[in-house]
Amino acid sequence: MKRFPLILILIIFQSNYAQIIGKVTDDKSVALSLVTILEENTYNGTSSNEQGNYELNIKTMGNHTLVFQYLGFKTKKITITVDRLPFTQNIKLVEENVSLSEIVINTKENPANAIIREAIAYKKENSDKTARFKADFYSRGIFKVKDLPKKILGQKLGDLDGAVDSTGTGIIYLSETVSKIIFEKPDHLKERIIASKVSGNDNGFSFNTARATTYDFYDNTLTFNSNMISPIADNAFNYYKYKLVGTFQDENNLMINKIKVIAKRDAEPVFEGYIYIVENSWAIYAVDLEIKGYRMHQEFVDVMHLKQNFNYNKTNQIWAKNTQSLEFSAGIFGIKFNGKFSYVYSNYQFEKVFTKKTFTNEIVSFEDNSNKKDTLFWSEIRPIPLTREENTDYIKKDSIHIVRNSKTYLDSIDKKENKFKFLNPISGYKWKNSFEKKSFSYDGLFHLSSLNFNTVQGWNMDSAFSFRNWKNEEEKGSTTSIKTKFNYGFAEDRLRITADYQQKFNNQNYATLTVSGGTQITQFNANEPISKFLNSVSTLFFKDNYMKLYNNEFVNITYGQNVGTNFYLKGKLEYQQRNPLYNTSDYTFFKNEDQYSSNNPLLPYDYTTPSFEEHHLTKLSISTRINFGNKYISRPDRKINIPNLKYPSLFLNYENAFASNEKKYEYQSFFAQIKYDLNAGIKGTLGINLKAGTFIQGKKISFIDYNHFNGNQTHIGTSDRYLNVFNLLPYYSNSTNKSYFEAHLEHNDKGYIMNKIPFLNKLNSSLVVGFHSLVVANSKPYSEFTIGLDNLGFGKLKIFRFDYIRSYQSGFKEGGVIFGLKILNFLEN
Repeated sequence: MKRFPLILILIIFQSNYAQIIGKVTDDKSVALSLVTILEENTYNGTSSNEQGNYELNIKTMGNHTLVFQYLGFKTKKITITVDRLPFTQNIKLVEENVSLSEIVINTKENPANAIIREAIAYKKENSDKTARFKADFYSRGIFKVKDLPKKILGQKLGDLDGAVDSTGTGIIYLSETVSKIIFEKPDHLKERIIASKVSGNDNGFSFNTARATTYDFYDNTLTFNSNMISPIADNAFNYYKYKLVGTFQDENNLMINKIKVIAKRDAEPVFEGYIYIVENSWAIYAVDLEIKGYRMHQEFVDVMHLKQNFNYNKTNQIWAKNTQSLEFSAGIFGIKFNGKFSYVYSNYQFEKVFTKKTFTNEIVSFEDNSNKKDTLFWSEIRPIPLTREENTDYIKKDSIHIVRNSKTYLDSIDKKENKFKFLNPISGYKWKNSFEKKSFSYDGLFHLSSLNFNTVQGWNMDSAFSFRNWKNEEEKGSTTSIKTKFNYGFAEDRLRITADYQQKFNNQNYATLTVSGGTQITQFNANEPISKFLNSVSTLFFKDNYMKLYNNEFVNITYGQNVGTNFYLKGKLEYQQRNPLYNTSDYTFFKNEDQYSSNNPLLPYDYTTPSFEEHHLTKLSISTRINFGNKYISRPDRKINIPNLKYPSLFLNYENAFASNEKKYEYQSFFAQIKYDLNAGIKGTLGINLKAGTFIQGKKISFIDYNHFNGNQTHIGTSDRYLNVFNLLPYYSNSTNKSYFEAHLEHNDKGYIMNKIPFLNKLNSSLVVGFHSLVVANSKPYSEFTIGLDNLGFGKLKIFRFDYIRSYQSGFKEGGVIFGLKILNFLEN
């Protein structure tokens, strides 16, 4: 009740600054949402909200002809004389009488098929009419949650800054954007954000931009995680059946065909629902389609509902999209989500051509103070009125934001949360000064990845202390963090300590300085191809000792930053003192006569010869990442680079090892890598990862500095894709100090083949085929061929993958299987 006066004030403000306002209902006075309201022969329009309320801005007083359009209801056209503002005009719509004409019924071919064929034949012509335009754009997004638990994986969620109530229900995201856009098909975009508003954040910038809303059914596919097939794609008849529900005439006396879209096979990436096609021009009048989550390989999504409405302009005879909505429901682990995004396009200006300088790499920018617009501004410019729920959320969260960001409140919460408890020395502890934006944390002794086993240390335990300061992050993008990590090996009775200092200077080029040092235990392959958890399992249960370690006392300094939009440059200077290590433990859960292999990767059954001589050296490395054709978003608080997926990414690295205690350990090396995902449309994605490198003066260098290749002897895969691993290669069998080349290719069909195989299509899985090749100087080439199924699991939990591999080196070498547990990578990190 205390909020009622605030809501009333906001409603009064909206009424005073609206132009034409009203409510749209059916003939039984039931509110109709997503009704399109337009000025006749213009692209000035709006849409009704969930309570049927609408607001339409007009430029002049006098006579105005309004068109009310809603799928399933008769379009209504009225002329009004606006002599005051705001002007109220309520409307009742009646259901459309959809009928089948005798001519259509007597057609020999399925009449819907004939209409779809015409729509396919004319889609390029219709698409080209809206290929280049300027327009005003508005978007609003709302995201709700129900049954949110207090904790997830042991982490407290709280009430998400007042977003959810005691039942775990509430709006966790609400935002709006008003912008001006310039667009050219297929994907050239320039957007200038005029106003941005995020509920509960007076300094926030909405992520609702036009960039992610271009769902064009004139294209053969539309991207919703997977490439979904348009009902009027060139090959649509391979995936859909059609039924003509009926026809009706719009306000321009044009005949509209309502066609039901039916999936031929349930597991395919297809839509279901209705598409409306204009007779003779065969343009899209509207779409009302659903997407089931499993069809786009997003199992946690139950269903998405996409609606689009198009407006016809008699002057230029163009059908242009004026409103769009995307609703979804989702859930996992008992948590339910739903959301809705509404979009309005207005004031179109269609162009024949744009100058070359119109589009640059900057695709989105923000006007100054775009996130500081007041309530009056939004009430005047917002094309879709807020619902009561949205009104309440803005008011409530704005009030909460003021209170919860005050020093008094933050100090009181910190005082409660910072209390030291009896079990904190074991479970961990976190201290926080929220107002000053500083925190200190202690990891504790027992957490998910703290306790592990290897043969060098025996049982070993990790813990850490860390400090973070983000006081200047919003204003300058600057953050500071310090971390000290402790690792103790029980069998060798040794404590190792490392410390890291990191300073990020800004959010424009993300310049970051890191200084580290200490003593740590390190795998010979710095990529750590076997995780601590998997190594613990393989040793304790199977007595397979794959992890090979050495002692590294080091100090380094690293600096990296973006250089322009496409380049990232990093330099690192490091001093290392390396010492060999030996097994100190033979412990296992299941006793047997087999011995663990030694810690020497070159002599696995020699327990006395060290893997290398003790030595030190200094390394200087310079590396760069080049992403060709990057775009970027310019926000006042940061710059966000957007990769251009049409081009590959190139990685280059130069390393120079010098100042060693012996000259033989010094060397230079060069490395290059190309990574690329080739989008094959509905046929899936081909991932490519090519690497090459060479050593100069590396004949007698330490085995540590060889190039080691990511093998796998555990038969367990932990990554989503196997584009950086040889699935059956022993970890150090092909390590080299000479030239080398490796290639990884993996094609995921995204269900293109599997969806067509009876019974197997019930798995909703993907077929994955791969090829891996390794060429090392003075050695026989090694290669692998793989075939497997991805996206396996139970219900919505698709965390498994299964592959069969055949490897070759001078003929057939080995066959085997890899069982993928993708969740392991998530849990360990």
